[in-house]
Amino acid sequence: MTSRLVPPAAPRGLLARLSRSATLGMAALAALLPPLSHAAPAGAFEAEPFGTLADGQKVSRYTLRNKAGLTVQFLSYGGVITAISTPDKTGKQANIVLGFPTLEGYTRDSAEGSLFFGALVGRYANRIAGASFDLDGTTYHLPATEPPNTLHGGRNGFDKKIWSVKKLSDLTNATGAELTLVSPDGDEGFPGTLTVRVSYILDDSNRLSIRYRASTDRPTVLNLTNHSYFNLSGEGSGTVENHVLTLNAEHYTPTDDASIPTGDIAKVENTPLDFRTPTRIGERLRSTFGQMRHAHGYDHNWVLSPPTGPAPRLAATLTDPASGRTLSVFTTQPGIQVYTGNSLDGRYAGPSGQTYRQTDGIALETQFFPDSPHHANFPSTVLRPGEEFDHTTVFAFGVEP
Repeated sequence: MTSRLVPPAAPRGLLARLSRSATLGMAALAALLPPLSHAAPAGAFEAEPFGTLADGQKVSRYTLRNKAGLTVQFLSYGGVITAISTPDKTGKQANIVLGFPTLEGYTRDSAEGSLFFGALVGRYANRIAGASFDLDGTTYHLPATEPPNTLHGGRNGFDKKIWSVKKLSDLTNATGAELTLVSPDGDEGFPGTLTVRVSYILDDSNRLSIRYRASTDRPTVLNLTNHSYFNLSGEGSGTVENHVLTLNAEHYTPTDDASIPTGDIAKVENTPLDFRTPTRIGERLRSTFGQMRHAHGYDHNWVLSPPTGPAPRLAATLTDPASGRTLSVFTTQPGIQVYTGNSLDGRYAGPSGQTYRQTDGIALETQFFPDSPHHANFPSTVLRPGEEFDHTTVFAFGVEP
């Protein structure tokens, strides 16, 4: 399905080709990213207990490990990515995502602080204004989790569900798992029984691919993302203000003081949101620009360019001069929400034992635009029976020479 997005202030056709569904082809992805070697067997896949929920449901933690020793750990609870361990320029491994050492941190602290550390977010990532939306003549009401609006799917969104997890056995030079969830009709107010499959695949070229697929039996709206907070210096190491960020985006969607898009699509030029060239995150973090004051830092959706296609295209790069670690983000999604952890205030500590404060991590949430159901000029997030939501994001990890 082709969206109706035509930015009023942008050249015609800049975003008109944005697609709300893109299928990842291995041939197309291979053309975009560095090739894999073809000699090594698949990496390790491990599972272990990680606690029990109050209702008695067991939670497991899974580890993916490639032949280079890079590891990714995630939970059946919320699909939460709890750790990604990568080497720095000296070869020293460190976890580069924020999180908690125990299940209670995710079930209690993350929920209380609206942190969503590492979680799979749905049914609708980001915000829906007024905690309601209209679809085909019917108004659907949602929990107002960020009054008067809905944030990240409601009170009991996908980040708080137990996902079924199975190892993917048909991979070459990679290891991975598929997470599945059936969200019933009316779940958190959203219509339709939704069947969701998400795959986490770690390959031997140090790329973590997340593929989201979903189908519905009734018209609904859908926006899925991963909410990991990255700190390439290592979890608990302090601020990311000296990280250098580049975004392939000429436009963004301005918001009001409640972080709800105004409906405009504005140029980043001559604003603190211009990351078209590599820029230190802290350089303009304390700008008095109105958008920065609304969000108390960066918490905005950038409109990615070029328009979406059949394979992920480069959306963002993040580098840490101190450690030498790099992160490149490729996606088929039309937008990326960049969030500098503005709500972190020292109340919570991670596995390192260090408390988290503002800018101690940065989230790079590839997704559709916030509040799209209320803006006809944004890419449509409507999913109908017979259609498949199919989008992929790739996090490619490396080290600067």
